[in-house]
Amino acid sequence: MDMFVRLIVAVALSGLVGVERELSHHGAGLRTQMTVGIGAALFAIAGESLGDSRVAAQIVTGVGFLGVGAIIRDGMGIKGLTTAAGLWAVAAIGLAAGIGQLDLAVISTLILVAVLFLMRPLERFLHRFGSLGEA
Repeated sequence: MDMFVRLIVAVALSGLVGVERELSHHGAGLRTQMTVGIGAALFAIAGESLGDSRVAAQIVTGVGFLGVGAIIRDGMGIKGLTTAAGLWAVAAIGLAAGIGQLDLAVISTLILVAVLFLMRPLERFLHRFGSLGEA
């Protein structure tokens, strides 16, 4: 039963991040975030059951590879960095839930969602403020 709770917590928390991505019309939305979160939790549970502590490192590497696919060069700029970082963070949240660190997973999710929601207006302001001096 404990493993079931861990999986449900992982999918629910990663779903919160996915909702933000959907609302902001960015890539790696609800289903992707939930899939990464539950996958990381499942790998963590399996690794814990096998007594293999190397599983966490493999999750970090594997999701890093997945995130690279989300990054796109756009002229002189780069798009998808937040999407890639979000996938990586959701994997960490799923990993925390998978090993039973539910408090850490919840707090991390709340911080991540706050950063994604609350920093967007600040970024817009900074971009506008920065472009004032370019005239």
